[in-house]
Amino acid sequence: MEMNETEMMLKGYGLTTAEMFYRLPDYRNVLNSFVWQDYDIAPDHPRLFSFIEFWQEKIEGPLHSVRFTHRKMISPGEWRNVVGEFRYT
Repeated sequence: MEMNETEMMLKGYGLTTAEMFYRLPDYRNVLNSFVWQDYDIAPDHPRLFSFIEFWQEKIEGPLHSVRFTHRKMISPGEWRNVVGEFRYT
């Protein structure tokens, strides 16, 4: 079953953004960049490393370098379910 973004964030996932620099297959001296973004778990980053493995197996442009950042949007202690509503008139 697929989790939605809120469920993922409550389970410890954070937004991971990676910028990948790769060489063009026909022009090895030219670097190009690709930005990848997904919800992932730090510090292991299984989705990021899975994508890097996919790139190395399926994409012709060899990776030069990868830099990434990870940010948790919310944590379980910061979110609470509000049941009631107060109106002031």
